[in-house]
Parts: sequence; structure tokens; C-alpha cells
Amino acid sequence: MNHSLTEGTPWKKILSFMFPVFMGLLLQQLYNTVDTIIVGNFAGEDLLAAVGACGVPVMAFLALANGFSAGVCVLISQLFGAGETEQMRRQASTSILLMLGMGIAATFVGIFTGGFALKYILDTPEELLEVSVEYFKIYAAGMIFQFGYNIIAAVLRGIGDSKATLYFLLIASVINVALDILFVCNMDMGVAGAAVATDIAQAVSCAAGFVYMMIKYPIFRWKLKEWTFESKLAKLSLKKGFPMALQQLIVSVGFTFIQRAVNSYGGAMTASFTVAQKIETYMTLPASALMTTQGTYTGQNIGAGKLDRVITGAKHTVVISEVISVCILTIAFIFAEPIVTAFGLGEEAVGYCTAHVRCVAFCLIPFAAYFPLLGLFQGADDALYSTLVASSALAIRVESTYALQMIPAISYRMIWWNALFDWGLGFIITWTHFLHGKWKRKVYLDNDETAP
Repeated sequence: MNHSLTEGTPWKKILSFMFPVFMGLLLQQLYNTVDTIIVGNFAGEDLLAAVGACGVPVMAFLALANGFSAGVCVLISQLFGAGETEQMRRQASTSILLMLGMGIAATFVGIFTGGFALKYILDTPEELLEVSVEYFKIYAAGMIFQFGYNIIAAVLRGIGDSKATLYFLLIASVINVALDILFVCNMDMGVAGAAVATDIAQAVSCAAGFVYMMIKYPIFRWKLKEWTFESKLAKLSLKKGFPMALQQLIVSVGFTFIQRAVNSYGGAMTASFTVAQKIETYMTLPASALMTTQGTYTGQNIGAGKLDRVITGAKHTVVISEVISVCILTIAFIFAEPIVTAFGLGEEAVGYCTAHVRCVAFCLIPFAAYFPLLGLFQGADDALYSTLVASSALAIRVESTYALQMIPAISYRMIWWNALFDWGLGFIITWTHFLHGKWKRKVYLDNDETAP
């Protein structure tokens, strides 16, 4: 398992690890984007808006899958950096079983509560409700595969293998596109076909990840009787993952209020927001990949007792993030309209969405400067601070949306500009914490050392 991030030039190691993570996130995002493009062009704008209305509940469940998996990734990376392979094996076994159980629970909760959430919490427009509920229930049926894939990917990233997930996500993406075309375009299954295609693609990702891990790494090659579930290790996984899951869950709850504001402006704005959110996700993927990279990089180097290397790597990461984001900003400003038009929106929605994308592109500068540092805090066991940042910044985003949209000159445009308040505050809070150095104290305490 020669995937150590504790040796070599930091920025080179970071880029090498980050690229496969980025490509994996990109392919994973393609699942939903392909759904959006095909549904928009072959099923119509109304059905596209119905899929978009499911974005918040989908985000809520993925927050749990991604958050708790990220916590496990930190655990595995620290154990790997410290060379504690037997402990790492037991931790991985317990965490995989735990996450699969959570995936089964999420599947049932999603199926039985999705309709209530869409109608009473998100206030989905009546004309979209029935189709939205149909899409979400089918999507929720595959939630166990989403949880399964995320935990396998987290274990692999923890030991420094970020390339593996790219390969089987590529296979799953091809399957997703092919099935979307078959179910939606050829069989006229509408949003149900898009949801079924996504479920099958996620199942393939999960299966491919599990088979690869068992074959490639003997340490993770458990026989049936060797699988262990230790309550102490399960609690540790939950403890590490809870702040990260809470952070992402807070984001999904915050977007519930933003989605309600969006829905109040009608179907064209809802469809526009659906597409803009997809494009925004693409624009923020490099910083997100660098955050994930920083979590593993920091965890391994803290496990190896190399705190100076952690600080150097963080600075390199922010520079890389800003350079990439400036390139994305330029492309978004120039090509926003043709990109938006590809999603099959009506003329009014295209106008809204083009302006939205350009506003978000401008806001990328503060986002790219702070978001990767959240990975450092997570890898340094200071994940609760990341949650504080997410909570504070999102609160400002929601409050500014509702307060400033009341000003006639701003009105619906606040749907686009609220990111500036969110990411601007996140930048201030995160860099203050990083430069002050309080996050180091947890590292010294864990290593039984005295903080300077």
C-alpha cells in the first residue's frame, strides 16, 4: 500500500491525489446532470422543475452518507500514517457494516417520508408535487448503494488510493447515460426512468468499489467469519463523522429555506435554479476535491507527526485552488449562456440562469480561498469548527436572501447573489482560525504534547 502523502514535495503530492478525486466527483455529478439534460430536453421544463424540487431532500441524505464517510476517511488516514494496520482493518470492517446499516435505514425513511417533506416542508408547487414524489421515492430506493459506495471510497482515500474510485465511477457514468437514453428517450418513462437509471449506476459503483478493495488490498480481504462489528469502533466512526455529517446536513436544511424562496417565483425560476445549482456544483468541484485531499493529507501527516508539513501543504492547496477557480470564473462569464441553453430551458428561465451562473462565478474567489482549509480542520480532528463555519455562513446566506429580496431593486436577484454573503463570511472565519492556530491544540492533545 504505497500511497503515503507523508513524503515528497507537498504541492506535487496534493495535485497527484487531488486529480483522481476531482475526476471522481465530476463523474459522480454527471449522474444528476445527465438526468437534468435528458429530462429537460425530452420530458419538458415542468418535469425538469419536478426533479429539481427533490434537490434538498436528496442533499440531506447524501449529507449523512458523505459526512460519516469523511469521518471514517480521517480515522483510516491517521491509522495508516501511524502504521497501525491491524487497528485500521478492524476500523474499516466496523465502519463498512455501520454505513450499510445506515444506508438501509435511509432507504426506508426516504421512501416513506419523501412525499411529506416535498409537500409540507419544501412547499413544492402543486403542479409539480406528484411527479416530484415519484422521482424521489424511486431515487431513495437506491440510497443503500450511495452509502455503500461512499464508505468504500472513504477507506480507499484514507490509505491514499484516490485513483481507484475514478475507474469504476467512469463505468457507472457510462451505464447511467446509456440507461437514461433507454428509459427516458426511447421508453418514455419520464422522471421515473431517470431515477431508475441513477439507482442502477450507483449499485454498479458500490459493487465495483467493494470488489476492487477486496482484490487489491489483502488487509481488507475479509472472509465471512472475519467481518467484525465492534461497538467501540462504531462509536468512534460516528463521533468522527458526526461534525461533518452535521455540517452537510445544516447546508441541506439551509437550502430548504432558499428552495422555498425560489419556488415562490414560479416554475421558470425553479427550473432555472435547478440548472444553476448543477452548474454551480461543477464550478466548486476543484475546491471540493482539494478539501477532500486536505483531509487525507492532514490525517496521514498528523498520524506521522509531521505538523510543519501540514501547514505547508495547506498553503500550497489554497494557491492551487485560486488558480483553478480564476480559470473557471473566466470560462463561466464567457460561455454561461450556451452552457445554460443546453439544458432545454425556456427563454425566461435561460435569462435567469445565465445571470445566476455569472454571479456565482464572481463569488468563487472567496470560496476557493477558504473551502480547502475545512479539510485541514477535519483531518486535524477539529471538524466541529468546520460545522461552525458552515452554520454561520449559511445562516447569513438564508437571512440575506429573505431580507434583501424585499428591496424592489434587488428582488429575485438575491437568489443569485446570496453566495457572496455565504462564502465571504466563510472566508473571514476560516482564515482567522487558521492563522490564529487554535486548530493545532487538538493535535498536540492527541499526541500528549504541549502546545506552543
